Amino acid sequence: MLEMQGLLNGFALALTPVNLLFGFIGAVLGTAVGVLPGLGPAATISLLLPITYALGSPLTSIIMMAGIYCGAMYGGSTTSILLNIPGEAASVVTCIDGYKMAKNGRAGAALGISAIGSFIAGTFGIIALTFIAPPLSSFALKFGPTEYFSLTLLGLTLAAFLSGKSMLKGMIMAVFGLLLATVGIDPVGGALRYTFGTMILMDGFDFLALAMGVFGIGEILISLEEDMNSELVTTKIKDIYPTMKDWLESRWAILRGTVIGFGVGLLPGGGAVMASMIAYAIEKRVSKTPERFGEGAIEGVASPESANNAASSASFIPMLTLGIPGNPAIAMIFAALLIQGVQPGPFLIVDHPDVFWGVIASMYIGNVVLLFFNLPLVGVWVQMLRVPYSIMAPLIVMICSIGVYSLKNDVDDVLMMFIFGIFGYILRKFKFELGPLILAFVLGRILERSLSQALIISSGDVSVFVTKPISAVLLGIVFLMLLTPLALMLREKKSEV
Repeated sequence: MLEMQGLLNGFALALTPVNLLFGFIGAVLGTAVGVLPGLGPAATISLLLPITYALGSPLTSIIMMAGIYCGAMYGGSTTSILLNIPGEAASVVTCIDGYKMAKNGRAGAALGISAIGSFIAGTFGIIALTFIAPPLSSFALKFGPTEYFSLTLLGLTLAAFLSGKSMLKGMIMAVFGLLLATVGIDPVGGALRYTFGTMILMDGFDFLALAMGVFGIGEILISLEEDMNSELVTTKIKDIYPTMKDWLESRWAILRGTVIGFGVGLLPGGGAVMASMIAYAIEKRVSKTPERFGEGAIEGVASPESANNAASSASFIPMLTLGIPGNPAIAMIFAALLIQGVQPGPFLIVDHPDVFWGVIASMYIGNVVLLFFNLPLVGVWVQMLRVPYSIMAPLIVMICSIGVYSLKNDVDDVLMMFIFGIFGYILRKFKFELGPLILAFVLGRILERSLSQALIISSGDVSVFVTKPISAVLLGIVFLMLLTPLALMLREKKSEV
């Protein structure tokens, strides 16, 4: 099979000393920063992204970033279980039963089942990625500018629709992200847009400054307002490997969480957060003893942790094969590849097979490394949680500033980062979701380019978007999604009457 041959070649590349080293460094850094309260995968990647630019090789860069992403997903559960503070958004649900297990003296079992469930789910996701991605890339070759415009529009709609409790706020953030993406020189006509006569804005907003500001600086500002002084339940972790009883109680929860997470992870805007919440809700519903949930049920840890790691593996599929990032963290990896001169999408497997298969092979290796690396070193991560946030916050600000400045050696980018940091802080205060903003900023340029190309090819005939079958189907889905909230609102009003 071509997939197996490609995978073997990928292992040959991923197992080279340099790629193996940076994959390991990425996994360690991702886990370490992911353990810190308030910093999730998106913030972690934004903080460490400048390191990857200096590596030169696109394959080495994406291997390191994939390691950071997967490591952060693993590390996020530690603070949820031991501090009742989610290390990242997808671990919010883990707090419910994980912290109760820790208070009941079973912190080791909770951390152990979390790591093992994550490993099983992650491995399933990578295997599915291996066999689903190549045929999906072949199908994506049928996509032209018209289809890409409709697909990108669907991705933006899903991101806004699935981002949080308020679809309106999600749509506002998506529109604002699109507006930010239009600043600078028009890629088709060459006209200057929204620069207000300043040289700083001629090249548009820098993605790294936006990402580090909104996620890094913004997260620090909001965290300084909150009480970060929660005490560790325990500083000594014992009995970390699950017992046979734990396995019997968790096996179906891990399986269900894996399947749910993978399915949700394929959707743009779905991601690990939604996957973990859905998995927990379903697990509680199918349980014969739902009253145990919230009181330290091990299934309540196994299911959401499996779901969020399966979703993180699945989210690479639309990015690698269609060129559509599905969540903020993947959007950062997507943007970094573009900067390295690699265009994710259907031609990636043909133009850059080393990158395509190398990163998939590295994910197999990284998943094993994370399992055997995290379990024995739980004590080290626990000690990290004892570092006061008053010490960590200035260090993170320094890392952000150096990282943004090092990209272009431009102080203006650092200034923009702090402006976006204040903006991110304000958005958090008003409960706006940041995911649609970042996704729309990345997808906005694809959307604009595809729209311009499609209209040029069709000589300005907009009917081309509904006369081509694939485009018509995608736009139909967008239309139905936009009508759904309106239909539900009308239904509620009728029921009140």
